[in-house]
Amino acid sequence: MTAYRIVVYLKIYVMVNVDIEYCGKCNFATQCQMLRQFLIAAHPGLEVTCRQGRRGAFEVSIDEKLVHSKLAGLAFPQHDSVLDQVKRAERGELVQTVEAAPIKDCSVM
Repeated sequence: MTAYRIVVYLKIYVMVNVDIEYCGKCNFATQCQMLRQFLIAAHPGLEVTCRQGRRGAFEVSIDEKLVHSKLAGLAFPQHDSVLDQVKRAERGELVQTVEAAPIKDCSVM
């Protein structure tokens, strides 16, 4: 009789929640929806919440950990960088601060 050994590898993924706080007075709702659509298109089933918040805000949290703050850095996040951190969170790894998108068409007087 021949004995067979079967090895099964399981990947365990954690449900990830992304919360985006945006400034409604600054008209950042469109930016929020663009990021939300990008994340959901790249990662179907992802829970992404857009909610109106503080003036000037575009704050992105992954599982309640702040990974981007427009209030602190004045720039929007790079979408790919947010997605990379979502994937890290899903694998159970610690998330890090995301990269900021370059600021274009802005002048300081």
